[in-house]
Amino acid sequence: MSRQITAREFHAAEGVEDWRSLYHLVSAHFPTGSLTDGIALVDEIGRLADETEQQILTIDLRGAGVTVSLSRRDAGLARRISAAATERGLTADPTAVQVINLTLDAHVSADVLPFWRAVLGYSQIGDDYLYDPSRRGPGFGLQQMEVPRSQRNRMHLDVAVPHDQAEARIAAALAAGGRLVSDTHAPMWWVLADAEGNEVCVATWVGRDVGAAGTV
Repeated sequence: MSRQITAREFHAAEGVEDWRSLYHLVSAHFPTGSLTDGIALVDEIGRLADETEQQILTIDLRGAGVTVSLSRRDAGLARRISAAATERGLTADPTAVQVINLTLDAHVSADVLPFWRAVLGYSQIGDDYLYDPSRRGPGFGLQQMEVPRSQRNRMHLDVAVPHDQAEARIAAALAAGGRLVSDTHAPMWWVLADAEGNEVCVATWVGRDVGAAGTV
């Protein structure tokens, strides 16, 4: 398998300004204004992507727009999709893409991951991550917990957002009554909490710039 390029390498490529890295994916959203225009774009993507490229494509078609995600950072395919959108007068909206993961703190991942794989009906990547094979549900990950923690939720949301949208998303959350728990790992992730202490991480690709296949 060829090396997966890093998020930094992807964003340095020409013609991919519409796209944003979100963990292992790159995604772009093209507002269309009508289902007819969205279908036309999806139809063109189907023509321009070969059989191999179609295996890494996920397309979400809605009346208001089309979201396209690639499970490999293929700058060439991303560039061709953007060109097809431009030809139809469509402009990408980077604020409309994100990836949501549920993350569970666990002492021994091997003891609990089989249960969650079975109950969710998900498929597995590596030793600590599950994904919906239909690409409809959120990802599910395990995070190593060294010692028991009290007075803290053990399951939280991870929200991966475009790196240039993180500050705005965090500011909106704080303005809505949240608080910053930690920015120790920023800009890789920030930990926020609601008024009752329930936590969520807002994450970006920055600091996850790894090129090996199967990594972010």
